[in-house]
Amino acid sequence: MSTRSNFDNNLKELKDLLLTMAEKSEHAIKEAMIALLNQDIKKAKQVIEGDNEIDDLEYEINNKALLLIARESPVATDLRKINVALKVSSEVERFADIAVNIAKSAVHIGSERHIKEIIDIPKMMEMALEMVSDSIKAYYSEDITLAKKSAEKDDEVDKMFGSLIQELLSYIPQNPNSTNQIIQLAFVCRYIERIADHSTNIAENVIYLVTGNRVNLNA
Repeated sequence: MSTRSNFDNNLKELKDLLLTMAEKSEHAIKEAMIALLNQDIKKAKQVIEGDNEIDDLEYEINNKALLLIARESPVATDLRKINVALKVSSEVERFADIAVNIAKSAVHIGSERHIKEIIDIPKMMEMALEMVSDSIKAYYSEDITLAKKSAEKDDEVDKMFGSLIQELLSYIPQNPNSTNQIIQLAFVCRYIERIADHSTNIAENVIYLVTGNRVNLNA
């Protein structure tokens, strides 16, 4: 096998590992949201305990990337691909951390009756998860158009975040005994907003990967 073919195969293995890591992180986010909505403490704790598996994948990706650099002496374009893989894996690991934080909020709320039916938070999460899915697909296929499409949704998530925070905080004066729950739900909204931000970061890295140009899609 030629050196070029060997490098390409190793790089594909790196991207495949990253895709697996992203799928597990996305699943963890969904499970954490289900735990929150259904007040399923057991499921929330499973999400928290499962974080180590995703951390291990990031560690494996980092090791493979460093070995590629050490053994293959990659040229500038190849080095950019490895660099972006490391950056994307870091963003994906943040998704997993956010899933854990949402699960912890579910645990903090516990079985306390929800102050109102939770409808808008899942809608916000649905849009953020669309961004996650599109940004990861864009990375894997090196699709700039899809990357930009993903990032375009960030403004809408930000608007939903602002509206939900205002609504939640407005409940505190009339419901002082539910302040902890309201604050935890506000945290969850913030976590979802961060999911959108990390997805946008991945989209920016896709554009850098393909073009070599740094862009700010949040501008």
